[in-house]
Amino acid sequence: MKIISSIDDLRDHLRGQLRTAFVPTMGNLHEGHLSLMRLARKHGDPVVASIFVNRLQFGPNDDFEKYPRTFQADVEKLEKEGVYILFAPTERDLYPEPQEFRVQPPDDLGNTMEGEFRPGFFNGVMTVVLKLLSCVQPRVAVFGKKDYQQLMIIRNMARQFALPTDIIAAETYRADDGLALSSRNGYLSDAERAEAPRLFQNLNQIAEEVRGGHLNITELEREAMANLTARGWKPDYISVRRRANLQPPTAGDLAQAEPLVVLAAAKLGATRLIDNLEI
Repeated sequence: MKIISSIDDLRDHLRGQLRTAFVPTMGNLHEGHLSLMRLARKHGDPVVASIFVNRLQFGPNDDFEKYPRTFQADVEKLEKEGVYILFAPTERDLYPEPQEFRVQPPDDLGNTMEGEFRPGFFNGVMTVVLKLLSCVQPRVAVFGKKDYQQLMIIRNMARQFALPTDIIAAETYRADDGLALSSRNGYLSDAERAEAPRLFQNLNQIAEEVRGGHLNITELEREAMANLTARGWKPDYISVRRRANLQPPTAGDLAQAEPLVVLAAAKLGATRLIDNLEI
């Protein structure tokens, strides 16, 4: 596996490649990330991964410096997966001058749920994603469904900018007890790790109720929030949305069985977890 930090060197190595598959990450890789590499290989060749901890998406209350960095272990995992190139730019490589041009998602998609509780987050994410796609110029790029809102915004961005990259969605990789794999899980204490699957259990309960004809969405969301709060969680949101545009469903949507997704974010101790489930 080639490890490259320079944008020019990356483009030199990929010149003439028409089927490049790309998986961007911030490192601290786990089995969920590796499953994205395997899916990428099914859709293209060569496979390029990136590791870059993007300062632009960290808010004033997020600790950029404490984000776990496990570069050598990540390299060994990617080598075992047969990744062709690891693009690992420094901040100076990717932002040789202040990144004054930014990508701003539309308010109705970027300022709700995650965008409401993490102001500026999607501005930073979309800016770095667009820049990475420009550097790699892949035929396909793979993103996980665990970050469902992010996935939808990236898809819309790629479509509206007419990017020559197909965005592939990967199913959320879960532990045996249902907890979505995340780098943040490493912050959980043993007791918190045992409690953490409760978030996904609440999403399943809402999904079952909706499938069973319970159409009072607000009540279901409120009950799930109360359930978590009673167990010591601090939920930010639990919200049922239309899959197509992540807007709240209307009565007509519910009557016509519009495809839905329920999304959630909640703190367990000091660790903020997110999850979702398609209905």
